[in-house]
Order: sequence, then C-alpha cells, then structure tokens
Amino acid sequence: MPPIHATPIRLLAEQALSRTAGAPLLNGNAVELLIDASAHYDAWLAAIRGARQRVLLENYIIRNDEVGVAFRDALVERARNGVFVAVVVDWVGCLGQSRHSFWAPLRAAGGEVRVFNPPQLGQPFGWISRDHRKLLVVDGVHGFLSGVCISAKWLGDPARNVPPWRDTGVALRGPVVAELEATFAQSWRETGAALRQFVPLPEPAAAVGDISLRLIATQPATAGMYRLDQLIASMARKTLWLTDAYFVGLTPYVQALVAAARDGVDVRLLVPGSSDIPAVASMSRSGYRPLLKAGIRVFEWNGSMLHAKTAVADGQWARVGSSNLNIASWLSNRELDVAVEDADFADQLAAQYERDLGNATEIVLAAPRRRGSSERVRSSETRPRIPHGGGSSGRAAAGALRIANSVGAALTNRRVLGDSSSGPLLVGTLALLTLAVVAILWPAWVGWPLGVMCGWFALNLGIRAWRLRGQRANDGD
Repeated sequence: MPPIHATPIRLLAEQALSRTAGAPLLNGNAVELLIDASAHYDAWLAAIRGARQRVLLENYIIRNDEVGVAFRDALVERARNGVFVAVVVDWVGCLGQSRHSFWAPLRAAGGEVRVFNPPQLGQPFGWISRDHRKLLVVDGVHGFLSGVCISAKWLGDPARNVPPWRDTGVALRGPVVAELEATFAQSWRETGAALRQFVPLPEPAAAVGDISLRLIATQPATAGMYRLDQLIASMARKTLWLTDAYFVGLTPYVQALVAAARDGVDVRLLVPGSSDIPAVASMSRSGYRPLLKAGIRVFEWNGSMLHAKTAVADGQWARVGSSNLNIASWLSNRELDVAVEDADFADQLAAQYERDLGNATEIVLAAPRRRGSSERVRSSETRPRIPHGGGSSGRAAAGALRIANSVGAALTNRRVLGDSSSGPLLVGTLALLTLAVVAILWPAWVGWPLGVMCGWFALNLGIRAWRLRGQRANDGD
C-alpha cells in the first residue's frame, strides 16, 4: 500500500478511529486471510504442534468430537514436552459440548483449562455476558483470530452432502501478536490468577510486514466495536460490504447504513439463508424492508451456514473477527476483531465477498403495479395473496407459487421479499396465548417456575448486597 500523507483530514480520521475503537494503530504486521474451517484447523494445529514455549487458546466452543479431540491431543502432546498450555472456554458455549472429563488428559499433562463465567452466587445476571472470542497465540509469535469454533460442525458432512460452514479468520504476525497475548491474559485474569510472565523467544530482526491494523478487544458495556461500526458506516464514501451470521441491527446502526446508501454508497449485506438459530434468522428478515427501501442490497447465502463476520469499505479498510452485528456482540459479550487499514488486504476480502455472492440469492422488493388507471398504486412488497380455501385447489395454488418463486430465484439469483415482518409477531402471539392458557388451566405450572426464579434472584441479590456491605466496611477501616 503506498504511503498516505499525514494531511489534517487523515490525522483527524486516525484520531477518530483510535478513540472510537479504543485501540491504537499498529504498524509493521503481516496478515493472511483464512477461509473456512479446514484452512483454520490446518494452520492452528500446525502452529500448536510447532510450539516451543507457550500455547494460549481461547474459544467459545470446543466440542468433544473428532476435531475437538484432535486439538486436545495436540495440546496434551505439547504440555507433556514442557510447553505451557492455557485454555479458556465459555461455560454456555461448551455446555454439553466438552465436559470436565474431556479436559482431564490435558490437566494431567500439566496444561491449565479455565471456564469463563459459569453460574455464580451473587451474580444473578452474570450468565448474560459470554466469552465469544476465538483466538490462538503460540510462542508470542504466531497469532490467529476468527469466527471459527473448534467443532466438526464447521466442516459439514460430506456423507450427507452437507457443505462446510462459510467462515473467515486471519493469521497474524508482528506487533499485533503481543496485543493478542495481552487480550488473552485479560480473559485469563477474569477466570483466576494472572497469567505468568514469559521470556521472549529470539526472532529475526527483519520487519515482519507493512500492514497497519487495530485490534479491538470488546468487553461488556465498552461498545468499542459498535462505535467503530457506526463510524465506518458514516465515513464510507463508495462501498460498504458486510457479512454477518446473526444480523439484528440496532436502530442507530440501521439508520447509519440507510443514510450511507441514500448518499450513494454501495451498501451490501450478506447473511445466512438457513441459520443454526432460526429465531435470529426470522428477526433478521423482519428488518430487511427498510434496508431494501433505502437501496441497500441484501443477499442470503445458499450453503449450509454462513458464520463469517466481516466488513470491507472503500477498498481501504477491512474488519474480520467474532463480532456479529447485534446487541449481544456490541454490548454484552467479550469479542475480538481486527480492523485492517491496507488496500491489498481489503482487495482480497472484497474479492472473496464477490465470490460469496456467486453462491447467494439477492432479496428484492417487487416492482409496484397498478390495478387500474383510476386506482391508487398498491404496495406490492408483499407476496400475491393465495385463496385460503381448505381444499386441494388452494394448497395446489400455494404450492405452485412456492415452486415458481424457487425456480425464479434459481434462474435469477433473486427472490422477492415476502411479508417477513409478521412472522415474529405471530410467533410471539402464539407463545403468549399458550402461556395464558397454561396459566389459567394449570397455574402451578407457571407458579412453581416463577417462584423458583424469584427465589434464585432474591438469593443472589442478597449475597451481592452482603458482599458490598462488607466491602464498604473494610474500606471504612
């Protein structure tokens, strides 16, 4: 990337980015784009097996399957050879995935495993905050961050013709690796005693690379990534291409995207066509219409699952990491992303984005049509109505329409947006009606769980109040 002159506007933008993200610009790095789980696992395992001093691994999910066992065994082998191995996993992410017995061989070999934020007395709402980061640091030299968890699910199922999940991450070298290690140390301290100090391993004096980037380590309530996403949406002048697995945009962010699109920016959003969390997909679809009306192009991935979280703007700026465009990632979870300010890397990510669109269907609004010269134009953003008769003719008509829509989408890579906004409302209506019926007919089924829940919160709040009182007494001494 050619050097950028430090004009006043450039200095102002750099200051704004640094303050917004809470992360300084780091120069002299090398970044390699990793696409899908197979490339990730090969790179991660190679780095682990080559470790000489330390392996630091933090991941939301490490599952007890063939992939998880391969990673655990690689960690066990390094620990037995004197390498310090430290692992942080999330309690919710690994619930039912990898139990205490799964980690017993690593602990027996001298490795350490900690679980982030298990249920604790005195913290009734603690379970809301999760460690959603996916990072690996080896010897303070090799660093990785991604959206990929350690699970065979990400590899798909060739025997059943299920393609791999689509996901993105990066391999890093240079000054950013020290920041990655400090980020891990922060998570480690949150779960127990502080991380030990390490003697730096000798490295070649030559510069590793010439890429400038920022490491954004989001913590609950810091909102650094949210502010940065807002700022980039406001600063983009030509293009802003987004990929997200669980898009449920807050109103201010949606307004920023809409304003960019109306100002002539080519804003695109790529999301899953079929999600592993259908409720989130339904909420995401309910928000398409204001985006489409503003001229934002929305695409749904046609594969098994799109799990990537990326952004690329103006061919100069790119983001890759674990943060989704929703309130949980922005304000509640521990997340980790890298924002790269390099034209070559941005070009790589943009080229991958265009390849991904080749396996996606664009969602469009139907063109308005007139019922008659004297009639007003009726909105045709909803699907044509189908007779609701209970006979076979009504079902056949509905089936014919679905087939026609599917064939049309296959031929044109476009699908007309239906009335997706009513879906969540109908689900909510049915859920509330069901709860009302249960409460009327079988009140104990509602009363007992409510009583237990209230007792749990009362116990935790009481413990927290007692601890705060004791802390104030100690401070007074």
